[in-house]
Amino acid sequence: MKLGLVGFGNGGRYFHAPFIDAARGVELAGVVARAEQTRQRVHETYPDVPIYASLTEMLAAGVDAVTITTPPSTRRDLVLEAIAAGVHVVADKPFAPSAEIAQEMTDAAREACVVLCVFHNRRFDADLRTLKTVLDSGRLGELWRVHSRFDLDQPEQLEAGPDGGLLRDIGTHVVDQLMWLLGPVVEITAQIDHLDLPEGRTDASFLMTLHHRSGVTSYASSTKMNHLHERTLRAYGSLGAYEAHSTDVQADAVFAGSSPAAGRESWGYELPERWGTLHTADGDEKVPSAQGAYFEFYEEFAAACAGRGVPPSTGTEGVAVLAVLDAARRSASEGRVQVVH
Repeated sequence: MKLGLVGFGNGGRYFHAPFIDAARGVELAGVVARAEQTRQRVHETYPDVPIYASLTEMLAAGVDAVTITTPPSTRRDLVLEAIAAGVHVVADKPFAPSAEIAQEMTDAAREACVVLCVFHNRRFDADLRTLKTVLDSGRLGELWRVHSRFDLDQPEQLEAGPDGGLLRDIGTHVVDQLMWLLGPVVEITAQIDHLDLPEGRTDASFLMTLHHRSGVTSYASSTKMNHLHERTLRAYGSLGAYEAHSTDVQADAVFAGSSPAAGRESWGYELPERWGTLHTADGDEKVPSAQGAYFEFYEEFAAACAGRGVPPSTGTEGVAVLAVLDAARRSASEGRVQVVH
């Protein structure tokens, strides 16, 4: 599959291009970049990959699919342009500013008979995949609740202004992860903390209680502004508990200059000292890390585009995540439980 990448900022450069390059059956067929410095960076990293000035130019050259990783304010129009050209699309997160706009793009893709995926890549995180193996094993018994904490000491990376905020950023990921594990959310209670920044009022921290249709309750929290750096997953069941204090394995490796294409087999595993612990009546047991592999997202996407599998995350699932985030905002504003529509 010839796939074009639209945008080469931090997202395109670190979270898309290396994993497209590592994915089997996928070719990085072009990059849209406008700024001269960005174009030079693309050329230095991928000297044989064509560089285009616009999505329109790339579509005219011919690609099978595109990934749109430009700022959220530009995403809707670019996604719709690619869909209108009959090209499959991966839309970066946040998928859209609201569930309604996300539904518009999802409907357009269905009518055009193209695959539209949301880049919910953190379904492919090592810590989440490890937790899923524990849940699937049944060793926790009846599952009661799951806690997800994702704190980052990155105040400079908070996307400021009313169109940014942490809920659209990390909130998208943790809500999608919990829905992938536990199923649809029917009710939510949220506390959202804001800062008044030069760019405008910005949500900078949150705590959400999600009630899933399955009967399980989950808790999601995150901040970038409190000088904490901790990734924790905990699960409680009738037979025991599981807890893991993890690192952001794949992101840390890419930012350090490592490439998944250079060593797929050893990529994305948590170090043994960071393995989670299963606590049961039999005692404490370390659980080996599952592999974190964002390149599998693109392999599943390519297979789905070829009619050989299920998309790794659909537009419909993206709409469902945004409906939860919209309900979280209402809950925080009104101070009460909200039903997720």
